[in-house]
Amino acid sequence: MNLKRLLLIFIPGMLLCTVPCFAQFRKYSNEFLNIGVGARGLGMGSTQVASADDATAGYWNPAGLVNVSENPTVSLMHADYFAGIGKYDFLSAAMPINGGNKTLGITMLRFGVDDIPNTLYLINPDGSVDYNNIQSFSSADYAFLLSYSQVIKNDDDVQFSWGANTKIIYRKVGTFATAWGFGFDFGLLYKTPTWRFGVTAKDITTTFNAWSFSFTDQEKQALYLTDNDIPVKSTELTAPSCLFGGGYNFPIGEKFHLLAETDLDFTFGGRRNTLISSDYINVDPKIGLEANINNTVFIRAGASNFQQGLADGDTLNQKKVWIFQPSIGAGFKIGNVAIDYAFTNLANQSSPLYTHVFSLRIDLVPKNKEGSSRKVYIPVLPKADKPKTGKVYIPQL
Repeated sequence: MNLKRLLLIFIPGMLLCTVPCFAQFRKYSNEFLNIGVGARGLGMGSTQVASADDATAGYWNPAGLVNVSENPTVSLMHADYFAGIGKYDFLSAAMPINGGNKTLGITMLRFGVDDIPNTLYLINPDGSVDYNNIQSFSSADYAFLLSYSQVIKNDDDVQFSWGANTKIIYRKVGTFATAWGFGFDFGLLYKTPTWRFGVTAKDITTTFNAWSFSFTDQEKQALYLTDNDIPVKSTELTAPSCLFGGGYNFPIGEKFHLLAETDLDFTFGGRRNTLISSDYINVDPKIGLEANINNTVFIRAGASNFQQGLADGDTLNQKKVWIFQPSIGAGFKIGNVAIDYAFTNLANQSSPLYTHVFSLRIDLVPKNKEGSSRKVYIPVLPKADKPKTGKVYIPQL
């Protein structure tokens, strides 16, 4: 049997193994929520805890939503991962209320793999292989964030704000399994004209996913005959995590600024492959830069996911080296529309898992506030003042 046929048989089994089979506190849970959103943030190495100031702040740090203080704004993103196998979509909106001192936000995410072959019925009862029995299904993860942020202090030199998310998670694996999850996030943001500091506490009440499974009798028989376990109801728990971010805005001339930010991602619940690792706490640093040219053109770069990996030339798989995930990006803003692009590597600086990410931001500015759509009022003259020659009279404004 060739490689393609083997993949058709094993892929569904591998996906079923990823579904939790008993209640447990998982080290890696809801990882699709850690990918990041927005080409700006991904181009800066996911350093946005202190910098996010648009609708994407609902994901990075809900306290940053207060920067959407004048007009509603909408952000959306699409990216293909693993050569188009995985689809990642993001949509968010933010609306200021109470004169801009409070902001409401909503965020929707989806990461899915579609057209997965279902090979449970590939082999007939008589042992023959029938490829016509192969059907397809999708495995997708959804998240919905309802955000609220409010200004605590705001004057010429200091802005201090807080924000919170209510997080709803829905995960679905074909007709086999579904899960509902619920959790909370909390954030703080402190900004001056040059400095900014932010903190985001994710899953502060321990986010849970309650799984339920649905198999037909025929599917159960196929799983039993292939020595697969038949899962039952279970609960998957996500440990709290905390992100700290600090940034500095370097003014270089009147039309050029350089923003530098460093974030520290603290995770708990077991040892991970991070720069600082232990059984109780792990620290993953991230760095990012953004060059701002006249608030119109942006150039970005960043690095994250520092970890140890096997050296490429080591055939014995014993030599480990430090690797990281690089990223670059660019963007431009025209009026109330901003388009951003990021080029990032999912694995490290040597593996060819590159991804192109595009995102769009639109500020919903009323027409009478846009220069190109500004209304012009022309006075109406009395009939007695109109010329009798038939010529067109243009009043002086």
